[in-house]
Amino acid sequence: MNLLKIPRGFKKQGVIFFGFPPISTGTFAKTRPSPSRIITVAKLRYTPPMMPMIQKKQPSVRRALRLRNAVIFLVAASAGVFLVVVSSCASLGKLPSGERLERIEKSPHYVDGVFKFPGTQPESASGESSGNMFSSLWRFLFGAEDRNKPSEVLPSAKTDLFSLDPDENLIVWMGHSSYYLQVDGKKFLVDPVFSGSAFVSSAFSGSDVYTPEDIPPIDYLVITHDHWDHLDYKTVTALKDKTGVVLTGLGTGEHLEYWGYAPPKIMEHDWNETRDLGAGFSVTAIATPHFSGRFLTRNKSLWTAFALITPNRKIFIGGDSGYGDHFADAGRRFGPFDLALLECGQYNRGVNHMFPEDTARASIDLGAKKLFPVHWAKFALNAHAWDEPIIRLAAECEKRGITLLHPIIGSAVRFDEEEIFPRWWEGIL
Repeated sequence: MNLLKIPRGFKKQGVIFFGFPPISTGTFAKTRPSPSRIITVAKLRYTPPMMPMIQKKQPSVRRALRLRNAVIFLVAASAGVFLVVVSSCASLGKLPSGERLERIEKSPHYVDGVFKFPGTQPESASGESSGNMFSSLWRFLFGAEDRNKPSEVLPSAKTDLFSLDPDENLIVWMGHSSYYLQVDGKKFLVDPVFSGSAFVSSAFSGSDVYTPEDIPPIDYLVITHDHWDHLDYKTVTALKDKTGVVLTGLGTGEHLEYWGYAPPKIMEHDWNETRDLGAGFSVTAIATPHFSGRFLTRNKSLWTAFALITPNRKIFIGGDSGYGDHFADAGRRFGPFDLALLECGQYNRGVNHMFPEDTARASIDLGAKKLFPVHWAKFALNAHAWDEPIIRLAAECEKRGITLLHPIIGSAVRFDEEEIFPRWWEGIL
C-alpha cells in the first residue's frame, strides 16, 4: 500500500473533508480508486481552516473558551457579592445633603451636578499618551509589571512623634500620601491611612509602621479628597478626639460628620477660597485635574491641593493631580514655595496622575526650593513597577537641578536643613 502523510499543521485537527472523516489517523490511503474516497494533498492544502462545518475547534481553543467563560462568571459573581457587602458599609461614607449640598450647588465649579476642573492640561512631559480610563484599567488588571509590589520588606524607621521639639520645622513621611508636618509651631497631619489597606489594596510589607495611637494631638487634619488611599475610615475615626480642625474640600465634610466629627471642627473649602487660620497661618484651596468618589458616584465632593502660608514658610500640599497650568498659576500667586509635596506614582495612561517627569516640571512651576515626592511606596494602585516612580523622578531632578528629598518611610526630615538621603530603594526587587 502506498501511503501519503498528512501535511504538517493538519495532522491533529480531526478535519472533516467534504463530509467524510479521515480514512486513517495521520495517513491517507491511495490504493482504492473510488472517486468518493480519494483525497489528495492538494485538497488538504486548500481546505478553509476557519469554516465551522469543515473544521472542528482544537482542544486548546475549547479549553481557552471554557477558561474565559469561567473567569467572566467569577468576576460577575464576585461583583454581585461585592455590591451586596459594600451597600451597608459605613466606610463608604455619605453623599452631601441639606445645607452642605445647597452651598455646593452655589459653587461656580459645580456644573450639571458634579465638580469640574476649570483649568487646562498640556501634554505630559513624559511623552506618554493619555489613553482612556478603560485602557488604563485593562493595563492595571492584565498588564501590571512583575515588580508591581516589592518582594521583600521595605526599610523604615519609626519616629517618636510625642518627643519631637514642637518648634522644629520637620516632616515625617508615613508612606504613600500620609505625612506628619510641623511648621512654625503648628502640627498638621495630611491624608493619614494607617489601616493597612486602601480599599482592596494591601500596604507593602514594612510601609505601614504607624498607627493612630502613634499620633500626638494635632492642630490640623488635612484631607485632600475622599479616595480610599487618602481618606481612611478606621484612621480618621480613631483620630477624632486628637484633631483640632479638619481642612478639606467642599462636600468631604459629609463623610466626617457621618463618622462622628462635630460640624464646628470641619472647615470646607471651594477652589480659590482662602481661610485665615490665625497667628499668621492661612490656606488656599487650589483646583487640580483629578476626581473624587468612594464608590460608583463621582465628583460630588471637591478634591483639592492647598497652598499653606505660615509666618515664615510657604508649603504646597499637592494632593492628587494630573499636570496642568494650575501649578504655574499657584507659583505666581503664592510662591515661590519653600517645600512642595507632590504626587509621584500610581500613574497610567487615562488617569489624572502625574508621570514622574511631570512632577519635576510642576515643582519648577511652583518655584519650589525643595521637592518631596509622595503617593508611592505603599500601595500598588497602578501597573508600573513599585520603584519606577522614584527612579524616573530622581533622574529627572538630577537633570534639572531640583533638590529632591527621598527619606525612608518614617524618618524625620528637618526640611530647613541640607541633608543627603540614601537611595534606599536600590537593590530591592
